[in-house]
Amino acid sequence: MDYVAALLPPVVMAAFFIGLVVTIIKSQGGPNKAKEDAAVDMAMSRAESARQAQHTDGV
Repeated sequence: MDYVAALLPPVVMAAFFIGLVVTIIKSQGGPNKAKEDAAVDMAMSRAESARQAQHTDGV
């Protein structure tokens, strides 16, 4: 029975990891893609405007 106790944690972790990967793959594309793209675009524009504001303040 020691082998069952030794194998159980890796098997449970592998099952959770497979579930995580499946969830990530299912959430790609579709209606979520537009929301994710908009969030990334907004973050990039904020970072760019902050960088440009810092650059003009430094000159």
